[in-house]
Amino acid sequence: MTEHPHAALVRRGFEAFSRGDMDTLRGLIASDATQHVPGSHPLSGDFKGQDSIIDMYRRLGEETAGTLRVALTSCLVDGRGHVVGVYRFTAERQGRRMDEPGAIFFRIVGDKITDLDQCVEDIDRSNEFWA
Repeated sequence: MTEHPHAALVRRGFEAFSRGDMDTLRGLIASDATQHVPGSHPLSGDFKGQDSIIDMYRRLGEETAGTLRVALTSCLVDGRGHVVGVYRFTAERQGRRMDEPGAIFFRIVGDKITDLDQCVEDIDRSNEFWA
């Protein structure tokens, strides 16, 4: 069975992120997209536009000294432009280690990602890790 095109788009995005391929990510994300990162830490909030989103990804890499890894475990689609990407997140930062599941709820219009709502397993632990 062929993978749904929206799941394939999200999978390409996770693969590009894992390779550090920001040019490919720019091609997958709408220019006016917004990524919502939960929490109350310096890397939380709403990142509006490709440049802001890509810069946040760069900061994630810098803050974790390149240890951040995201492994997509499944894509769930509704056939109406929504995909939930479930992943495993690992990283080290300032002597702390994070290893937990997460998810991003994607909104896709046409063939571009327009909105990304990130969810974490434990928001308090996430806030502590990124503080």
